Amino acid sequence: MKFIFDLFPVIVFFVAYKTYDIYVATAVAIVATLVQIGWTWLRYRKVDRMLWVSLAVIGLLGGATLMLQDELFIMWKPTVLYWLFSIILLVSSVFFKKNLIQVLLEKQLVLPKSVWSKLNVSWAVFFIFMGGINLHIAYGYSLDTWVNFKLFGSTGLMIIFVVAQVMMLGKYTKLSEEDKEIIAVPVDDRPVENMMLKETIVDPKQDHEKNT
Repeated sequence: MKFIFDLFPVIVFFVAYKTYDIYVATAVAIVATLVQIGWTWLRYRKVDRMLWVSLAVIGLLGGATLMLQDELFIMWKPTVLYWLFSIILLVSSVFFKKNLIQVLLEKQLVLPKSVWSKLNVSWAVFFIFMGGINLHIAYGYSLDTWVNFKLFGSTGLMIIFVVAQVMMLGKYTKLSEEDKEIIAVPVDDRPVENMMLKETIVDPKQDHEKNT
């Protein structure tokens, strides 16, 4: 459900473009982002910073497209957003020693520090790649192709990347399950006390033999 919610502005942008044109689609996407933020606020009483960033970028570039009647500005929007996310991940990690991917996922995953670092870098590189491929489609192909890629291509690449991440982290999940199985095996929880007790309770026959 959240996946569809996150894609809401992109979906309505696609439908509006196919029904009308790029300018109507741009206006609809701006309104859809505002609706998305409003609904989030009403339900959770807080809005994720990334949503505000997304609104600022689409408001600026989408507004430029509408004012100047130039679709190139809105076509730059995904690239600006992807590269901004990448910069935030890298700057937070390098200069502030804060792994934002770990902050987002540490409640769901228990990973070694080195793996968290690799995960953070992999997302930053992926966002750089996505920004670059968006420009390649925008400048190298038709507007129709770019709009189709914006919904289907970008979403497909994101799903592939996430699946690859899950497969990479699978061994750590497997280890966690094995640890749980080991913990579940019955063990003597008081070995020292029990050993002393066994030494104290002596077999009468053995005691008689010792005395004779």
